[in-house]
Amino acid sequence: MNIRPAEPGDHEAIFAVHADCFPTTAEARLVDLLRAAGRLIVSLVAEEGETIVGHVAFSPVTTESGAVGVGLAPVAVLASHRRRGIAAELIRQSLTACQTAGYTWAVVLGEPSYYARFSFQPAMRHGLSDEYGGGDYFQALELVAGQMPTAGGVVKYSPEFNEFAW
Repeated sequence: MNIRPAEPGDHEAIFAVHADCFPTTAEARLVDLLRAAGRLIVSLVAEEGETIVGHVAFSPVTTESGAVGVGLAPVAVLASHRRRGIAAELIRQSLTACQTAGYTWAVVLGEPSYYARFSFQPAMRHGLSDEYGGGDYFQALELVAGQMPTAGGVVKYSPEFNEFAW
């Protein structure tokens, strides 16, 4: 398996991965909208041979206090390639890429028991909440020590997320 930055020729395969992974094409369309708006901060694909089998995306998020971080969404792996650690490796490498790009904190809205393995914690511990009412499912990760915004309030995702009724 090879993980690399997404390239322009990968768009159809990325759409297909998300369409295969989720019950609707909402996540696949979200990636297309984020790409078109220039808001894909990190976009990595996992490939086996010539086939793209996974994808992860990060886009900017902003707190009410003005702090800018990144949000992980979505991540997907073809059903035929799940339970091989592909999503975990995509997430690990993309978090490193976010840090290398100068981002100091990240958020995710997802299963707490899964994302804890990457050291995500409930965002409310840092005084952060999300606009979707995620509660404990809304989690944050400090990418650079001492740089997590505290008491930042509501974290807002890129406007492309508002195109969908989550």
